[in-house]
Amino acid sequence: MTPDVWTIANALPLIWAAIAAVGVFMYVLMDGFDLGVGILFPWARTEEDRDLMMNSVAPIWDGNETWLVLGGVVLLAVFPVAFSIILPALYLPITFMVMGLIFRGVAFEFRFKAHTSKWLWTVAFAGGSLLATFFQGVVLGTFVQGFPVSDGHFTGGAFHWVSPFSLMTGVALVLGYGLLGAAWLVMKTEGTLQGWARDATIRLLLGVLFFMAVVSLWVPFLDRSIADRWFTWPNTLWFAPVPILVVLFAWRLWLSLQRGSDYGPFLYTMALFVLGYTGLAISLWPHVVPPDLTIWDVAAPASSQLFLLIGVAFLIPLILVYTTYAYWVFRGKVKAGEGYDH
Repeated sequence: MTPDVWTIANALPLIWAAIAAVGVFMYVLMDGFDLGVGILFPWARTEEDRDLMMNSVAPIWDGNETWLVLGGVVLLAVFPVAFSIILPALYLPITFMVMGLIFRGVAFEFRFKAHTSKWLWTVAFAGGSLLATFFQGVVLGTFVQGFPVSDGHFTGGAFHWVSPFSLMTGVALVLGYGLLGAAWLVMKTEGTLQGWARDATIRLLLGVLFFMAVVSLWVPFLDRSIADRWFTWPNTLWFAPVPILVVLFAWRLWLSLQRGSDYGPFLYTMALFVLGYTGLAISLWPHVVPPDLTIWDVAAPASSQLFLLIGVAFLIPLILVYTTYAYWVFRGKVKAGEGYDH
């Protein structure tokens, strides 16, 4: 339900929902491209190209995952009822996702030092990236579908997350992160590797647009309230810019690739992710446990929210400062003979 009277207590869940939404999106965007680099790893032409690909993300990948931790902590501390419902429902896919992140994290440390076993850590990096991404997509799809809840408890089974829609979103996110990774390599590399990344960006863009269309057509049929939100007047008029902007930015992305831009492909890919994220937010708002529980239904007491907000008010600027500094220090093209392994 939504509050009838706006007070500080009613406004706090809105503030926290915005913080959680920004944190999750920052993770998707920033960890998405380095997971995408791992997804593209098996298709690279030479071992030297793989070294450059890994070096392009090695200095910043672990900092990107700070946003994932922030999103999880917000869910636990501020929306504890939602946490108690969502975690049991998604225990297995989250476990598989974490396993993938562990494999790729270890591969960062071992691959540069290994000789005879280098192929093993290449597989671990690529496989871990693919595993983590696919199950992030499954988690997303399951969240969009919603959770069976009774008296504040999840009532589904251990494999509630297995469905055609969630498996489809898993594949879709693999292509989406692959697109982010390819556009990142266009920006960070040069020569033959950059040319290869440009070609990969074009192919992945077509796949991503296909799955964005499929998700857009499928989501309204998952719940009647979503269909009513999108296809009733005047909502249709207000939401129409989203698909129009998707087409516009996809065209600009393709154009930037044809013109040889280094930064354009990555910027326009980020814009596509912003639009996709916005579309899902519009569809689900204000539910944090779809299809019934809103952010106000599952929020912690206002005193707890206010206490935590004071800490986060200092924490988020600190995260932004060190993230910006890290990206500034490691700006520019990555070159052979330079990077994490030297």
